[in-house]
Amino acid sequence: MSRVAVVGVGQSKFVRGYPGTIKELAFEAYKEAIEDAGTANKDIDASIFCSAPEYDKQRSPAGVLAEYLGLTPQPTFYLETVCSSSSTGLKVAYSMIQAGLHDVVCVLGFQKMSEISSAESQERMGRGADIQWESPFGTMMPAYYALYARAHGEKYGTTPEDLALIRVKAASYGVINERAVYRKPVTFDMFSDPKNTLAAPVSSPLRVGDCCANADGSSCIILANEEKAKAFSRKPVWIKGMGAASTAVTMSGRDDFTGLTVGTEAGKTAYKMAGITPKDVDVAEVHDCFTIAEMMAYENLGFAEPGGGKELIRAKETYKEGSIPVNVDGGLLSKGHPIGATGGSQIRTIVLQLRGEAGDMQVKDPAIGLVHNIGGVGLYGNVTIFGRD
Repeated sequence: MSRVAVVGVGQSKFVRGYPGTIKELAFEAYKEAIEDAGTANKDIDASIFCSAPEYDKQRSPAGVLAEYLGLTPQPTFYLETVCSSSSTGLKVAYSMIQAGLHDVVCVLGFQKMSEISSAESQERMGRGADIQWESPFGTMMPAYYALYARAHGEKYGTTPEDLALIRVKAASYGVINERAVYRKPVTFDMFSDPKNTLAAPVSSPLRVGDCCANADGSSCIILANEEKAKAFSRKPVWIKGMGAASTAVTMSGRDDFTGLTVGTEAGKTAYKMAGITPKDVDVAEVHDCFTIAEMMAYENLGFAEPGGGKELIRAKETYKEGSIPVNVDGGLLSKGHPIGATGGSQIRTIVLQLRGEAGDMQVKDPAIGLVHNIGGVGLYGNVTIFGRD
């Protein structure tokens, strides 16, 4: 098969209340990506738009956005796997190019979470569970991940203090990421201060500081086959491996609450396709919607043995200078989580890292980068491995 590369990346600022329309929001990421790729609208053979439709007021937004961005009459598609939508979009675009259907494909993820209220947003998140057998009991995203945090603590001795260290790391990079929502420093002591909002309980053992925030934002990735990639880009970043997995939507259908099986299975597939092991990864972006999610990702991806994730963060091995830098753009905990745009933002970070263009967040000379993007409470999982060569 011919190789496929990312030739352009773009991202809007992630904000709490975007003042414009979803068309204007999408344009911000698209404009940056197409300029980054050195392409024009006519060069894009197909487009894939990604969001979670329950938050969108616009029905079938792909057609509306394609028209606004000038991507007609080329075909356009709409795709959803909740929080992992735009990394799934990358997989579909890769498949289209490998099949010879298209040479250049644009994947644009977006979400304007502020179009509905927080209460409405929580209700829609609850409906991500089985609406007959589970969501009527009122469980929400923090409660689901609290189940995992409690089980991980019971089995491996992981403490709320270990989880707080993950948020401290995230904030240390969020303050230097101009695209992030939360750019305030966070110290460990804040989690023991009853007067500090970050220490307020949400769903035991998770506190406010353990949870990411909703956000409005867009991201855009432009992929091309090898011939086009070499023509367009001075620094193409190649897709080396891809893995995807799914699992039972209901918690009663799962038998392990100390890790997300979709991350493990998708990672195995991606490593095998890329011909590498976890030790070969130089920089990673993992899905840290909650601090426990990042902790489990360390272990699911093989950066640590089961139960060993806490040792990585205690030793600061997942900082920029550590043995396996993770989420050195602040992650979802600092950037915010605009559902459909999140995976594309993670991909953009890794592409910039491999090009050596990540500025103050740059890891020293990375050759292999990994993106781990989860949809729902571990319902969907995508792992993608990128390389410079």
